[in-house]
Amino acid sequence: MLGWLRQYRRGLLAGDISAGIVVAMMMIPQGMAYAMVAGLPPVVGLYASILPPLLYALFGSSMAQSVGPMAIISLMTAAALAPLAAPGSGLYIVLAAQLALLSGVVLLVCGLLRIGFLANFFSRPVMSGFTIGSALVIAYGQLPALAGADLPALHLPSALLGIGSLLLLLAARSWLAPLLRRLGMRPAAADVGARLAPMAVVIGATVLVASLGLDVRTTGAVPTGLPSLNLALSHAHWRPLLQPALLIGFMIFLISMSAAQALALKRQEKVHSNMELIGLGAANVGSALTGGFPVTGSMSRSAVNFAAGANTPLASVITALLLALALVAPTGWLALIPLPALAATIIVAVLTMLELSTLRVALRYDRGDALALVATAAGVLAFGVEAGVVIGVVLSMGTLIWRASRPHIAVLGRIAGTEHFRNIERYPAGTAPDVLMLRIDAGLFFGNVDAVNARVEDELAQRPSTRHLVLVLSAVNAIDTSALFGLAELNQMLRARGIGLHLAEVKGPVMDRLKASDLLSTLNGKVYLSTVMAWDELTGKT
Repeated sequence: MLGWLRQYRRGLLAGDISAGIVVAMMMIPQGMAYAMVAGLPPVVGLYASILPPLLYALFGSSMAQSVGPMAIISLMTAAALAPLAAPGSGLYIVLAAQLALLSGVVLLVCGLLRIGFLANFFSRPVMSGFTIGSALVIAYGQLPALAGADLPALHLPSALLGIGSLLLLLAARSWLAPLLRRLGMRPAAADVGARLAPMAVVIGATVLVASLGLDVRTTGAVPTGLPSLNLALSHAHWRPLLQPALLIGFMIFLISMSAAQALALKRQEKVHSNMELIGLGAANVGSALTGGFPVTGSMSRSAVNFAAGANTPLASVITALLLALALVAPTGWLALIPLPALAATIIVAVLTMLELSTLRVALRYDRGDALALVATAAGVLAFGVEAGVVIGVVLSMGTLIWRASRPHIAVLGRIAGTEHFRNIERYPAGTAPDVLMLRIDAGLFFGNVDAVNARVEDELAQRPSTRHLVLVLSAVNAIDTSALFGLAELNQMLRARGIGLHLAEVKGPVMDRLKASDLLSTLNGKVYLSTVMAWDELTGKT
């Protein structure tokens, strides 16, 4: 906070105020709805939207991030707590706050240890698959509230209100922004106005239920006043909450960083991953202290904050203060909000998470990534969100290891009249009958050295006249101990067959480590500074 406060100018204030007001209006129905997804009383969603954004503004690095309840994290909270307590019970509420505390501590520790880079090990296709699966689970879980009864039964007034709200929200999502632009509203203002459609629909449904006296389930009494600062814990549940807290903490960081980076790119700002960990950790500890549940940065809400003119985290501070004011003021109208309308807002909100563009790109570009996306989504649907996170992480790491274990190796030839060497399968490059040049396009480590040696054997079998093998290591950034032994064994095998093993274009750090080994002194060939130097000497051509 000290960083952006020192540079704060009066001209930024109007945008922060307008964004704070807009997001506060959005947060009232959204926070209450996401608390329902988590299995908590709706008012808990408001409690989790006051202190967390204040603490994030103090420590976080994003200028436009909006921190609070979010659909996927709410779903993960419900999945973690459902086996431990009845949803909505006193123990359940205590455990939700305890889960936020544990998640916050995990994030704080990761931030202090500066391990924000771990988010890079969750690939975008896997994240997309997890998001799609979670969205479908959330939407399906809201159908009973939308219909006013367990499926397939219907409570007619509730179903009419819920389906009507759903249709209005879908129409607003598709047509409201263009309509407002045609009516003369500026594009940015029209987009923000369209984002406030859920608030308008919820207010309209509340007025309809109150005026007509419809027999529809509502949120019920909402306590007046701010949440008290305390930390209620259940000491018997630390162990069963630890693993979910680790997974939720990981997802909190991943989701929030995705939103923060996307917004930072639009303004050429920089987001610091380790400060984000600390900011999000503090926000979740704050949620625990106010009886909330795990929170994170929301892409949709942050986008509204950005579009509404947020220049600094002061916008989130204003949002939190307005929500606190809403709880201090009479809250009787909040008790009348119909649950079918809130269910409709949740379903429409998660529909935006069903983006299939990543799947389409992956199908064209990399079938392995597409398979990982589908498998992660199926894992969430079949086994639950926690299993989905684990499947996603395993697939991300598995895909990385699988690719690293099968490095691309190119047979090189010389482009006539130049000093350039290229893959003979892609370019009209010439080769020499007794010289085989192979470029290895990956680091050498225990997982791929056998594959490299096997490829060398295959190439030598196809070229029995080879007398010199040149390994071009321009793309090799590291050689571990296992790979060193593998190269030594390759050297001995080639020596026995009367074939020289040569190295070319070895990078400085790799050469430094090779000099500390016996490979260079026993090498059945030479080390060349460049590929062309190896070619000229071994072929006698220029």
